[in-house]
Amino acid sequence: MRVLHLLYRFRPECHSMVPLLENIQCPAYHEGATAIMSVYTRMWQFLPMCLVYDFSLNDLLAPKKQRTLTILSAIMNFLHFRKQRMEVVLEKQTKFRADMDRLQAYTKGIREAEKKIEMLTTIPPEQQAEADELAAALSELQATTMHEYQEVNAKNDSITEWKATIAEKTQKLAQVKLDVSNLKEDISKLKSQIVESPEELKSQMEKMRENVKNMKNSIEETDERVVELQNMVQGVTHTEAEIQQMCSLLQDLESSMSNTKQRLEEHQELMAQYEKKQKELKNLCMEEGQLKRALGMKQDKECKQNIRRQKKREMKEQHVQEVLGQCDQIHQKREDMADKIQEISAETQKLKTSIKSLRDVCSKETEKAQALYDTLSTSMDELHKRIEMHTMDLKLSLTKMSANF
Repeated sequence: MRVLHLLYRFRPECHSMVPLLENIQCPAYHEGATAIMSVYTRMWQFLPMCLVYDFSLNDLLAPKKQRTLTILSAIMNFLHFRKQRMEVVLEKQTKFRADMDRLQAYTKGIREAEKKIEMLTTIPPEQQAEADELAAALSELQATTMHEYQEVNAKNDSITEWKATIAEKTQKLAQVKLDVSNLKEDISKLKSQIVESPEELKSQMEKMRENVKNMKNSIEETDERVVELQNMVQGVTHTEAEIQQMCSLLQDLESSMSNTKQRLEEHQELMAQYEKKQKELKNLCMEEGQLKRALGMKQDKECKQNIRRQKKREMKEQHVQEVLGQCDQIHQKREDMADKIQEISAETQKLKTSIKSLRDVCSKETEKAQALYDTLSTSMDELHKRIEMHTMDLKLSLTKMSANF
């Protein structure tokens, strides 16, 4: 029954109660069986959870030792398992509550962070014009830097092309110089071997002069191109310096923007603190007004109390005077009463002597009555014992008669 009460909250008194939905003609006949049947039904529902599937009514009416031990061991195992599961569930509940508290704290922090982000991202209307101007200046600077980067890239491409052409020209010049040196060597060899005619020498000299002129012209052209390339390189270096200046300006702008953001945040914090201080001042003013009103009320109450005290004092003085007059009258009455008391005390002494004599007589009579009471009580006890013996004999005889029947 304790297990059923622990699991189902079904009190032991409820086992002997007949369900109200059932109409029984003679409920007095079912009082003994209802408790047994209710316990049997509850145990029949409960024991399958303890892995005992063959519970019967005979286990309640005529229990056996081994059978009761198995049932009780199953119940103990179930209770032990239930206790373990309850501990696990309680641990999980505590973890779940802690996780829920963390989740609420995290959600609260996320909301506060979102609010702060909104406050930081939103630009106040007072500084909207400055922000627009800065954004326009940044867009213009980005456009100019992109255009200059494109120009620099184009110039770098042209410089690489010119460098390639210069390298080709230098290679050609080196080849021509080699050819010229080879030709000079051949001419010197031929001069030593062959006596040339003057016409052929003239024609060869003219050809050589034309070749030299062509070489000079090509060298002059290459020099001019080198000068142009040097000018281009100087222009590129100048543009690179300008780009570096623009980058430094952009960095300065970014630092100024970050400083402005920090100042905006500080301004917002200061405004929030200012609003809080204003609210605190308003609350303090309200409290001051309330305190002043309370002081005024207290002062009015004190004035009224002082007036009442003065009236009470006057009333007390009048009452004291009246009491003093009454005291004088009481003293006179007391003297009269003292005389009467002396007379009464004499009469009381006479009465005390008479009472003592009566008490002596009463004590003697009470002693006699006590002796009679003791004798009566002993006789009554003997009668009760005899009656009990007779009732026991009658019960034994009745049991024997019922057994014979």
